[in-house]
Amino acid sequence: MSSGSNSGGLMSSAGLVRYFDNEDRNAISMSPKTVLAFCVLFGVFVQVLSLTVA
Repeated sequence: MSSGSNSGGLMSSAGLVRYFDNEDRNAISMSPKTVLAFCVLFGVFVQVLSLTVA
């Protein structure tokens, strides 16, 4: 490669790192424990519903 050409590898990924590094203040933030608890409760609800309907 010549010294003037740009391969684009590192420079193209630098923008994505900057984009995903910023946190939006208007975004909803939930702790992982809350998400896990919701998933477990939803799974139990589906199981109970399938037992009562079927």
